[in-house]
Amino acid sequence: MSKWIDPIELIFDIVVQYPGMAIDLNFKDSSFGVGDRVKVAQKIKEGEKTRTSIFEGIVLAIKGRAENKMVTVRRVGAANIGIERIFPMSSPTIQGVEVTRKGKRGVRSAKIYYVRNKTKREIESIYSKSLKREKAKTEPQVKVIKKAKRKSK
Repeated sequence: MSKWIDPIELIFDIVVQYPGMAIDLNFKDSSFGVGDRVKVAQKIKEGEKTRTSIFEGIVLAIKGRAENKMVTVRRVGAANIGIERIFPMSSPTIQGVEVTRKGKRGVRSAKIYYVRNKTKREIESIYSKSLKREKAKTEPQVKVIKKAKRKSK
């Protein structure tokens, strides 16, 4: 006779094993997330010489699990051509990641591929939403109560 499996327990096990999408990532000393503008420093070896290449752009996605995380970064180059690079964070060639502008609080999904079809001005809305949410978080909520005016007799 087979053992009966409770469907609720099965769903709970699946959710525990496969938690939600990664929205933020800790790499060495920096912490960044989807929507942030970052500078990724990568060591490149050409023959006997080595140099550091810096790629600056907005983080579109964070993929992978545990130490196999990969970050997709997009920037707009000359003649408004979009350039995307996928950086494996476990690679020894990645020297560091520096956050130049926070935008994570302005994003509500783990992958923001919709940014590919937006102009620079429309992308700025992510940062303005982030700024508004940060302001609302730090400022105390004050309710203004208006007194009802009494009619004089």
